[in-house]
Amino acid sequence: MESTSVLKNTVKENKKEKAGLSPIVIIGSLFFVFGFVTWLNSVLIPYLRIACELNNFEAYLVAFAFYIAYLVMAIPSAWVLKVTGFKKGMAVGLFIMAVGALIFIPAALSRTYILFLLGLFVQGTGLAVLQTASNPYITIIGPRESAAKRISIMGICNKIAGAIAPIVLGSIALKDADSLVLRLKTMNAVEKLQELNALASRVIVPYIFIIIVLSALAFLIFKSGLPEIDTDNEDEAVAAANTHKTSIFQFPHLLLGVLTLFFYTGVEVMAGDTIISYGASQGIPLSTAKFFTTFTLVAMIVGYIIGIISIPKFISQAKALKFSAILGVIFSLAAIFSSGYVSVLFIALLGLSNSLMWPAIWPLAIAGLGRFTKIGSSFLIMAIAGAALLPLLYGRLADVFNGQQAYWILIPCYLFIGYYATWGHKIRR
Repeated sequence: MESTSVLKNTVKENKKEKAGLSPIVIIGSLFFVFGFVTWLNSVLIPYLRIACELNNFEAYLVAFAFYIAYLVMAIPSAWVLKVTGFKKGMAVGLFIMAVGALIFIPAALSRTYILFLLGLFVQGTGLAVLQTASNPYITIIGPRESAAKRISIMGICNKIAGAIAPIVLGSIALKDADSLVLRLKTMNAVEKLQELNALASRVIVPYIFIIIVLSALAFLIFKSGLPEIDTDNEDEAVAAANTHKTSIFQFPHLLLGVLTLFFYTGVEVMAGDTIISYGASQGIPLSTAKFFTTFTLVAMIVGYIIGIISIPKFISQAKALKFSAILGVIFSLAAIFSSGYVSVLFIALLGLSNSLMWPAIWPLAIAGLGRFTKIGSSFLIMAIAGAALLPLLYGRLADVFNGQQAYWILIPCYLFIGYYATWGHKIRR
């Protein structure tokens, strides 16, 4: 009887362990998908600049339209999650992303830039819902002190997809782009229109594939056995600390975390989305420069692996964030004061300095929020608007000065991130 009881308990424990792996795998697949969709922008910026005949500022509206959706839709995303819960909310987010991808088809057929921007905004809206659900989910689903490690694993899924995306879309959208740019200068109006229309149509097939994948994944998530997490019921310690709290604005460490994430997302996207155009401005052919975003994301993957090994065993989340900010300042200055491939290399290395920032900021910012976790998460998602505004400002500075001098915008961003890592996350009143 005793041996039978022990066997049953062992079987139950094994089932629990297997069930515990499933959410990580499912959320990992989500991070892969939105990494792939997000980092397509690095190719879309130079691609649409040619296809729709844009300047730097206009081209970086790609990033603006995509990421501003996080600011506009983050609070509505929290409302959606209140109704749907985390799991169904993720499915809703994927479906909205599929609708955004669908808009790319008429945009490409008509070569209408505003339609491309609308499609990007709708995709960003879907990602706002998806990230508002998935980031706190992966933070809460295990021990908080190892949250950065789990988010780092998700980051690897995200950045592997991000490393693949520019290569895949770049090989299609930017094929023979250098010779095309030269040919366009010698064409008459009719020939130029035909070439640009043909260039715009290149993205139709890739985005049809994206629509199918997003729709299928939305259905699978909806039908999955992903467990729901109740953040409205706090444990005793958190409940006691939050007894007199009536508003999310009573958590200064969260509010400072929102501003920190704003600067972080700005520098991360600048490192990935500007590097192709910056490489071209340094005299490097687009046929080579189209791979540079992949180098940035490979550097981020290396950083995530370091985080998985070292956090929290050898270094705390706060110290990892502080060290990353210092590296960001060093690499930024090196990029500004060097040139050519060396300068581009230091922009790519920003991926290494940026890699542990998202995994460290999230657990530091939502620590102790309890029943305020969902609204706190939506505030952090709003901060992704930094990826909309700061690259746009970079584009404007690049038009006024040049692409290299525009990178001075990185320095104050990294300095504030360093402040939050050292002091800001400790402020609780």
